[in-house]
Amino acid sequence: MPLTLPFDTTYLDLPDHFYTRQPAAPVSDPKLIVFNHDLATRLGLDSASLTDAEAAALFSGNSLPDTATPFAQVYAGHQFGGFSPQLGDGRALHLGELDTPMGRVDIQLKGAGRTPYSRMGDGRAWVGPVLREYLMSCAMDALGVPTTRALAAVTTGDPVLREQGPLPGAILTRVAASHIRVGTFQFFAARGDVDALRQLTDYTIARHYPNADGPTGLLEAVMSAQASLVARWMGLGFIHGVMNTDNVQIAGETIDYGPCAFMDVFHDDTVFSSIDRQGRYAYSNQPPITHWNLAQFATALVPVMPDADAAIETFTQVINRFPTLFAQKWGEVFAPKLGLAPSPAATSLAQDLLVQMQEAKADFTNTFNALDDTAEAFPDWYANWRAQDPDDALWRATNPSVIPRTHMIEATISSATTGDFAPFHDMLAAVSDPFTPRDAYMQPPEPHERVTQTFCGT
Repeated sequence: MPLTLPFDTTYLDLPDHFYTRQPAAPVSDPKLIVFNHDLATRLGLDSASLTDAEAAALFSGNSLPDTATPFAQVYAGHQFGGFSPQLGDGRALHLGELDTPMGRVDIQLKGAGRTPYSRMGDGRAWVGPVLREYLMSCAMDALGVPTTRALAAVTTGDPVLREQGPLPGAILTRVAASHIRVGTFQFFAARGDVDALRQLTDYTIARHYPNADGPTGLLEAVMSAQASLVARWMGLGFIHGVMNTDNVQIAGETIDYGPCAFMDVFHDDTVFSSIDRQGRYAYSNQPPITHWNLAQFATALVPVMPDADAAIETFTQVINRFPTLFAQKWGEVFAPKLGLAPSPAATSLAQDLLVQMQEAKADFTNTFNALDDTAEAFPDWYANWRAQDPDDALWRATNPSVIPRTHMIEATISSATTGDFAPFHDMLAAVSDPFTPRDAYMQPPEPHERVTQTFCGT
């Protein structure tokens, strides 16, 4: 095979009840939609001679290298506050791990068929969610936000039955620092399997946070990573939409782009997900939900500590520091968006601007991208901001011109379902270079284009 994938999978050194080995289910007629040559180069892979047909066979799971060891991971999780004791990879298979210039990564196929964790699902994906995740993860990567990344997308030639009827099937190849989640720890904690929980804790520290001092150090490191990640989301007007504990990745990357969206008009309480009827994962709730999710992680770690009472006291002290830590991270994100160094004054200015943006129903991305224009819309704020002597080059370099706007994603998906992938490739080029103005991708939706609900797409 022209693309060499020297998998070396350490997760399989853990006990068998951490995962299930199984082959990928074959598909009838795989065709390549897109391959991320830039990411391949960053991973140290030579893809120059890889043909489209070879890529389609590989990334559909039809033709895997001998080094691949396909398996599905098991995990649990709180879903909208309710605990599910067993979830797991219901439509994903890990091909293995690679040591790369970017560090050790997992390579995973999403939509590769049923697993023991599929419950009532078919294990497949249709082209819409695959293209959405491809666009979103490439955009986030280009915006400097820690994220899983998309290496390839293929159509399968097989229809996938959803509520809308039969839809074209597709598979996404995802690259992640790992797929260990808060829910992975919860799975073993819920079963009282302390030996497995201790093995998972040691493995996670060794793989992701080798300088962490035991479980307490791991909790502190994960809390810092999550605070930084979610602050970056807030700075872009990004709403994940399904912040269940099974979607909180221990390595601190954005994972599982389901009903996610970037805001157009700014409002603190914006919700897109069709299943988030109470606004649990609204834009403004993302920091407190992160705090809550970290508390669940801490709870799962208690059994590996020698003294449960002392552990609860220590972990509570750690978790109680989250609001202060997050406020610091938020200031570090929003200050440069105003061309300022982090300070209480910069934080106050950013908060004031958001209040006025909400009242004026201003576009989030375009307002920050053109702060000089706020002189007319928000004259008092503008005067206060200019009094701080902001660095114009800094805020212009910090605020993107292009984000993957939901109405444009939906338009690309609509075209793709008819077999026309040109709009997808055009949009991919734009969101992969988000600081270059491209007028066609900077326009908020017209009233008839507005998307008010997004869907998981599973």
